[in-house]
Amino acid sequence: MRRPKARGGPASRGRGVRRPKARGGPVLAWAVIAVTLLWALVPGLFTGHDPLAGVPAEKLQPPDWHHPFGTDAVGRDLFARVVHGSVHSLSGALVAVAVGLLAGTLLGLLAGSAGGVLDEAVMRVVDVLLSVPGLLLALTVIVLLGPGTVNAAVAVGVGSVAAFARLSRAEVVRVRRTEYVEAAFGSGGGFAAVLWRHVLPNSLGPVIALAALQFGVAILALSTLSFLGYGAEPPTPEWGLLISEGRNYLATSWWLTTLPGAVVVAVVLAAGRISRSVGRENGREGA
Repeated sequence: MRRPKARGGPASRGRGVRRPKARGGPVLAWAVIAVTLLWALVPGLFTGHDPLAGVPAEKLQPPDWHHPFGTDAVGRDLFARVVHGSVHSLSGALVAVAVGLLAGTLLGLLAGSAGGVLDEAVMRVVDVLLSVPGLLLALTVIVLLGPGTVNAAVAVGVGSVAAFARLSRAEVVRVRRTEYVEAAFGSGGGFAAVLWRHVLPNSLGPVIALAALQFGVAILALSTLSFLGYGAEPPTPEWGLLISEGRNYLATSWWLTTLPGAVVVAVVLAAGRISRSVGRENGREGA
């Protein structure tokens, strides 16, 4: 008697088995953000060099034990400038995210809860803002406000309002149609009270994940604006400005642009990884 052949190979037999997910990615991302925050809060723990004063005799030295990131054209320690510059980049990114989060969430909450003409009007404005490239919109705002670190942060935040408004409006519409919200209205709850107690808290999960992503995007946008000359002014040790100052020596002193650029890339990727992790956790809670 012939034995029946087993159906499916190893791939089909292991199809229903859940494999443990690697946790190294989020841990490494949080470690990068934690180190960067410590740079901003207590830079003296990481470097003893002055970020503004240089030694002309030590200019354009490559990385070594004494200067881990090398020195710039006037003999300033590049690692010290990167560490002390983190406070400018991170604070600017926080201001940008706060502007976009507060303004966008408020617009999305009003549009999604009110509906009708107000919803149509707000979303048409959002569509117009989304059709404009973020960098162009930020440059337009800077032209109106003038250059500077704070103005650049506000400009980047204005550019992210549309993304926050669109996402928060979609979440508010979803939560607004749930049974417990209808029950809250049916039991005599006021419109503002129901929005504050039920709709807003249950629609903030994806918005917070977007805020983590926008934090990295804001750092990249602020660095771009500083590179173009619309952000921090010399000799401020801001990350984008450091890259801009080192581009004239790219052929002979690669570390002046490569190492600050690597720091920016690492922070942006870490923020994006944290955003995906937060979004995945919110998705599990909503399931």
